Amino acid sequence: MKRRAWIQTALGLGLLAQWPAHTTAHAAARLRWQTTTFTGLGTTLSIRAAHTDAATLDAALADARHVVARIEDQMSLFRPSSAISQLNRDGVLPNPAPELLRILETSQRISAQSHGAFDVTVQPLWALYAQAQKHGRLPTAAEVQAVRQQVGWQHLQVSAAQVAFGKPAMGITLNGIAQGYAADRVRERLQSAGIAHALINTGEWSSLGQAEGQRDWTLGIANPHHADHVMARLRMQGLCVATSADDQCTFSADRRHHHILDPETGDSPSDVSSVTVAARSCTQADALTKVLFVGGYAHALRLARAWRVAAIVVHKDGRWQASPALSHHVTV
Repeated sequence: MKRRAWIQTALGLGLLAQWPAHTTAHAAARLRWQTTTFTGLGTTLSIRAAHTDAATLDAALADARHVVARIEDQMSLFRPSSAISQLNRDGVLPNPAPELLRILETSQRISAQSHGAFDVTVQPLWALYAQAQKHGRLPTAAEVQAVRQQVGWQHLQVSAAQVAFGKPAMGITLNGIAQGYAADRVRERLQSAGIAHALINTGEWSSLGQAEGQRDWTLGIANPHHADHVMARLRMQGLCVATSADDQCTFSADRRHHHILDPETGDSPSDVSSVTVAARSCTQADALTKVLFVGGYAHALRLARAWRVAAIVVHKDGRWQASPALSHHVTV
């Protein structure tokens, strides 16, 4: 699973959402801040949160980590015992857990609405490229065409009774949506524990309230080809932020071929280097980065508007554009 390293840093710079009316400056001063960092979902995760009661804060952070662990048990390709590993191995998964069923139903809905631009059944294509890379080459056009026959969200059968493949040799990956889903579930769990201020990094980003000093949570966004250069700063202002980029998992030195694959062509989109989506849901934001990627640089912002989200899109040549809705969120 790709690591969102190019969203480099979370800076407490200020938030559209104000402190709750009952939160006085004195109460803010009494907040205890704590950070937990751990490995999961194929990357290094972190949660920074605050509460006036240390025990409540400790319990909430521990519970949040359990949420991520449970999601990984269901959705990790790297665990042979996970639910989707079982599905990919056996072709059928009886009685899927409610959480897995929920994300698969969401994935299928986004696939239908995006006309297949987002498709969790692209796993056989990714496996083809990864296997060819081991031999120092790219797959041939004939190989890609053959494996494309194993891809198609319409052939993934999802119900409470079972999840099953409708064609031989199919496989799924939730790497394009699970990190966003985890951010949403962690945020919900923290809120239910009474946490009003937090920054959640599950590979995608979500926040609650404000950073220390009553400032906004702000992400420094780096150019995917110059990771040490902050291209812009994005004030989260209650939004969830997800990114896909061509420098996270590459199959060719020129980054022309990478982990984001167009299900229709079997190859990576040719003109986009990275997409950041800001939305009210991290699950949606995560999935839509692929939809905009596949849509191409010229159409990405129009697609973002149609989905009622905002986006920052970077071209292969370094140009970038942002949705007008982000004009009050982004500083260069």
